[in-house]
This record gives sequence, C-alpha cells and structure tokens, in this order.
Amino acid sequence: MDDRDIVGLLWARHPHGLEELSKKYGAYCAAVARRFLADESDVEECVNDVWMAAWGSIPPQRPERLGTYLGKLTRRLCLTRLERDRAQKRGGGEAALSVEELSECLPGGAGVEGPLEEKRLAEAVNAYLSTLSNTKRRVFVLRYWYAVPVREIAARFGFSVTRTSNMLSRVRRGLREHLEKEDFFYE
Repeated sequence: MDDRDIVGLLWARHPHGLEELSKKYGAYCAAVARRFLADESDVEECVNDVWMAAWGSIPPQRPERLGTYLGKLTRRLCLTRLERDRAQKRGGGEAALSVEELSECLPGGAGVEGPLEEKRLAEAVNAYLSTLSNTKRRVFVLRYWYAVPVREIAARFGFSVTRTSNMLSRVRRGLREHLEKEDFFYE
C-alpha cells in the first residue's frame, strides 16, 4: 500500500491503517530499535509504542515521508527508554556510547530553549553535514542516527577502525566549531 494511502487511513482513524503500517514498516522500525535496544522484547515493545505514537500524532501531523517519520519516532522512543534505563542503572550499550560521543559537540539544555531553537539547531547541523563529503556524511549518520558500532561502519566502508574513529572525531570537532560560530554555545 502507498504511504499516502496509509496516512489517509490513519488520518481517518481507520484501524486498518495500523495493520498496513506494521506490514510495510515493521521490519524497518524493529531494525532501527535493535541498534539501540539489546533485548528483543524491548524492541517489540518499542515498535508497538511507535504504532501508538503514530496513531496519536496522525492527525494533526501529515508526514510526507512516512518511513522517515517512523524512523524518527522509533529513535526518539528508544533514546527515551535508554535514558530511563540508565537512570535505573540498567542502560549502556552502543546507542548510549554514540549519544555520549555526540554530546561533546552539541549544546546542552541551556542553549536549546524550545521548538524554534531546536529547529534552528537542526538546520545548523544539516547545513554543516551538507558541507561534508558523501562518505563522511554517511559515516556520521550511521554512527549518530542509527547507532551503528564503529567496527561495523569501518567494515562497511573498507576502512580501519582507527581511520573511522579519527574521521568521526574530526567531524564532531568540525560540527562543534560550526555550532560555536552559529552561537549555540552559551558560556
């Protein structure tokens, strides 16, 4: 079924929309969740939470790219679960490590004061990423969006782990410098 048709079913509050959503994007959302969550029952629960979040947000949202929208929901729900688990001393893993790495080049809560500032930050990050080579951009997205382990990224691109780690470090440093120029860091 076409994405527009699925969104139309959800918009009309037809339960068949959830079935079609699950059929078309279930494996994708589960794959995204597995990058963050180690336990398969947590993955399954998170994917079910994604369906509920989609049901609750369409309407008023009408996503043009349903797969991207669901991927963002999945990622956000996984990160929320990881934060909760870490607070309960049960967290960790590759996703937590990638979030920690990225936190060194992003402003803390004091600099992001609402949806408009978050949008401005997203635009600034996207602007920086657009200056990178396709390879560097793909490596960055794999690591920090999909939480793919550095070793796996290196193998995928035919790089050494050291080269991949150094590339990610330089990209993070460049992102930090770009965001400083855009006045996202408040001392």
